[in-house]
Amino acid sequence: MALEPLSSREKILDVSEALFARRGFAGVGLREVADAAGLRKSSLFHHFRSKTQLYYEVLGRVLGRIQLHVAPVFESRRAALQRLDQLVDALVDALAEDPTAARLLLRALFEEDRFPAEPGAEAEECERRLAEILQGIRCLLREGVEAGAFHRVSVAHTIQTLIGAIVFHFASGEFGESLLGRPVLSAEAVSRRKQELKNLLHRGIAAAPA
Repeated sequence: MALEPLSSREKILDVSEALFARRGFAGVGLREVADAAGLRKSSLFHHFRSKTQLYYEVLGRVLGRIQLHVAPVFESRRAALQRLDQLVDALVDALAEDPTAARLLLRALFEEDRFPAEPGAEAEECERRLAEILQGIRCLLREGVEAGAFHRVSVAHTIQTLIGAIVFHFASGEFGESLLGRPVLSAEAVSRRKQELKNLLHRGIAAAPA
């Protein structure tokens, strides 16, 4: 069965994600986006009113894909440690399936880009999606602590550790590959990353390491 061709809007979002991930908000121009998408610059303004809106639409789409991966974990009734393992799998899979997402997220979280105009509803939607993901992780960790399944760790520091261990890992590019001795996105490396993170968490926060 033949795949349907991408709409102009989806094509713009795809090429923009790759460009913003590579050079950040300030390093990308709309003419470059249009050229990469095979469109006229005027066609971009048919779909997006500004580069700021486009950036937040791209970021919101990435966060939305991550939400789809983690939602079943937050809805699960399994034991806290099992859900923590599921969370690791979900987050690793979400970034492994989307090669540009980690670097885009790293830039969005840690770079101090300056936006030329009020970002509007699209930025608010990104904030909402990010807040929901973080709150889901926060609730899981707190529940594990309160149930005695986890040591009384700092929830905030544990979340920081997860972000660094997962987002930076998939954004590390050649540096990560040189350390691993293989492509970061290879099936073997992705599977090993999941296991290494689970081992680390079991030994670090689980009250009774598995």
